[in-house]
Amino acid sequence: MTPGPAPRICRAEPGAPSRPGVMGSGISDMGEATAPPRKRLFIRSWGCQMNVYDSGRMADVLAPLGYGPAAAPDAADMVILNTCHIREKASEKLFSELGRLRAVKREREATGGRMVLAVAGCVAQAEGAEITARAPWVDIVLGPQTYHRLPEMVARASRAAGAVVETDFPAESKFDHLPEAGAAAQGVSAFLTVQEGCDKFCSFCVVPYTRGAEYSRPAAAVLAEARRLVAQGAREIALLGQNVNAYHGDAPGGGTWGLGRLLRELAEIPGLARLRYTTSHPRDVDDALVEAHRDLPQLMPFLHLPVQSGSDRVLGAMNRGHTAADFLRVVERLRAARPDLALSSDFIVGHPGERAADFDATLALVREVGFAQAYSFKYSPRPGTPAASAPHAVPEADKDARLQALQALLRDQQEQFNRSLVGRTIPVLLTGAGRHHGQVAGRSPWLNPVHLSAPGALIGQVVPVAVLAAHTNSLSGTLAAGAAMADSSQRREEPAPA
Repeated sequence: MTPGPAPRICRAEPGAPSRPGVMGSGISDMGEATAPPRKRLFIRSWGCQMNVYDSGRMADVLAPLGYGPAAAPDAADMVILNTCHIREKASEKLFSELGRLRAVKREREATGGRMVLAVAGCVAQAEGAEITARAPWVDIVLGPQTYHRLPEMVARASRAAGAVVETDFPAESKFDHLPEAGAAAQGVSAFLTVQEGCDKFCSFCVVPYTRGAEYSRPAAAVLAEARRLVAQGAREIALLGQNVNAYHGDAPGGGTWGLGRLLRELAEIPGLARLRYTTSHPRDVDDALVEAHRDLPQLMPFLHLPVQSGSDRVLGAMNRGHTAADFLRVVERLRAARPDLALSSDFIVGHPGERAADFDATLALVREVGFAQAYSFKYSPRPGTPAASAPHAVPEADKDARLQALQALLRDQQEQFNRSLVGRTIPVLLTGAGRHHGQVAGRSPWLNPVHLSAPGALIGQVVPVAVLAAHTNSLSGTLAAGAAMADSSQRREEPAPA
């Protein structure tokens, strides 16, 4: 699930709006406090939007202990590195940062101070023993399902001779023990985790081993948190989950709700203009979800739907549980329900056993579907996954050539999609100040970043923007006539730009 907008064909997970102070290209940092706290906390997040959400909740958990955000790790009393294990070099990036922080920690101790250093997230879950062996100056190692225990871990770390390690999968849900989301609102666009874990066990993926089995939060808890976010100023909420459309949460009054029903209930919240969700699995797109795309103007006409490969042979080796034709049928159903729907996806090239003909099938699928954006990577083995020990490894030179060819095609499609918006007036949710004086930034219904000159007082509103120019990763335009407009492309007679 992904960080900021640098080339969108090359990142890990699809974008959703970022929490203020949690920004960056692949790395997100909790920002600076407006008033000095009693203790200073710095959290650095790598990877997906769920990690950004988790970092915010860790800050909420530690707030009662007096921790508030620091501007930089050097100024912090506690530093948390919230890690991602999707990419091959994630561990080495972590150990490089830990080496730098070791020097900071020593300097603090030399002056009689103390800095608590914690490693959280999926690398901590998968490689906790290696972290404590290679970096014994780390005080706390915690997995994604245990951060509700952070206050206890901090207390134990103050007494322990070695690292406090919590990488089990507790029987209780961490969500049952978390405080309400902090008063430091996420801003106009907010994340809300509704589902965690994965039961799909794709051959290349570590998520089932680092995040555990699929778990869905009760619908009442999700609705309550969504109402709090809207009360704090959110106009758009992105629902998060490793397989978010596998959501089946306990319903108020008994039974369960799927994601389609949950979206319908969320759409009833006054003041909530936009809904999104990520990341999805093609196997979990059911009729109720398709109908939600048809019926809900608040549900944005943009969907991230990973396919990974266009070859049935490779999809079988990946244990994806669907064929290329299955994926195309899902796309057809969604586009029939919502003609203006645009798609994003994930692709892996060079999975063990992938042949030239398999890669050609991937290119054929990309040409048939047409993507507004996509994320593509070379296969890299993740320890403990079935694919890591699979035979018939693809040479790196072949992986490089295939990735280059795929990304060129995806880039052309993305640029074509963006150009198709030039000359149109589209609804844009203004989310914050732009890079230049007098400029504001926002998001189109299709998640394009949009830059324009407009009064800052309009931030938080959905305004009509005449698109003047398209760039690889963004649009620029001007405020069209009228102060605001109804959101969510209610002009559904227009199909998605081609």
